[in-house]
Amino acid sequence: MIVAVDAMGGDFAPDAVVEGAVAAAKERGIEVLLVGREPEIRRSLRSQRGESRVSVHHCEDVVEMGESPLKAVRGKKSASIRVAFELVKAGKAQAVVSAGNSGATLAAGLLTLGKLEGVDRPGIATLLPSPSGPVVLIDAGANVDCRPSHLLQFGLMAHAFSATCFGVHRPRTALLNIGEEVSKGNEQVRAAWDLFRRSPLHFIGNVEGRDILSGAADVIVCDGFVGNVVLKLIEGLSDQMEELMRDELRRSAAGRLLLLAGGRALARARRVLDYAEYGGAPLLGIQGVGMVCHGGSPPRAIKNAVILAARYAENRVLDKMAEQLVSVSSLNHGDEKQLVS
Repeated sequence: MIVAVDAMGGDFAPDAVVEGAVAAAKERGIEVLLVGREPEIRRSLRSQRGESRVSVHHCEDVVEMGESPLKAVRGKKSASIRVAFELVKAGKAQAVVSAGNSGATLAAGLLTLGKLEGVDRPGIATLLPSPSGPVVLIDAGANVDCRPSHLLQFGLMAHAFSATCFGVHRPRTALLNIGEEVSKGNEQVRAAWDLFRRSPLHFIGNVEGRDILSGAADVIVCDGFVGNVVLKLIEGLSDQMEELMRDELRRSAAGRLLLLAGGRALARARRVLDYAEYGGAPLLGIQGVGMVCHGGSPPRAIKNAVILAARYAENRVLDKMAEQLVSVSSLNHGDEKQLVS
């Protein structure tokens, strides 16, 4: 199993990326191929004492965060993210991990590997914590405008990912809505509800925002606009809540004692909502494995993303997704138009 890592992607590249990739290779025995400017990568590797399972593939260009994703990927043929996906296409790697421009990661995956049959639009699936295990939220930002059939495709792909990568038996799949009732929501979600009901998924209906982290569902489906707002809200809330609790405890002597005694517990609670615990968000719907990481990913996040990417590829999730998509081929766009009308 070889994971191609975009060593030039992210706010702290290449040092943080190289450190995380080396850690994944050492801890899990994963073969890692670092893609990017070799002199810079070699300098970072020297500080990591090297690792026999880590190799380097040189390329010159980088897609910067502020660039137009599609234009940059098409114009920069030697960009690290494009080259990483080309290595997968050539069979020299089985997965890609990048903390760089997320739009460029999506564009490079699509242009290089193409879409799975039956998929109109790939989606980004982010992993969130719950008492019963990880919740897959899809789409987390790839598609801000979606048709009901797109939401169904997201659900089918996330169902296969949850069942195969996390061993969830018949993942409970839900639509994110403003209420549990069938009549709630906009036209898009109401039409999608009927498509989900008729699908082979274990569809449990609508869930609200308050249910996301409760464990009420294993897979939660929404469009990319809503999903990205949810993701950023959770990230910001976890940071603010920890600071608020620490500030309040520092106001009194008793509070400072509590903080001294319970500081580690606060840190553990903070880690529950930390995106670095899972590392990256899988890009579902392309004919290959791609992981999108936060631009500010620390080494721990990169390490966990590489581990998850390897698990994704090893468990042949793509085959399971293809089976799910074929199973609903009768729920075509004609059915969708009839539902919307």
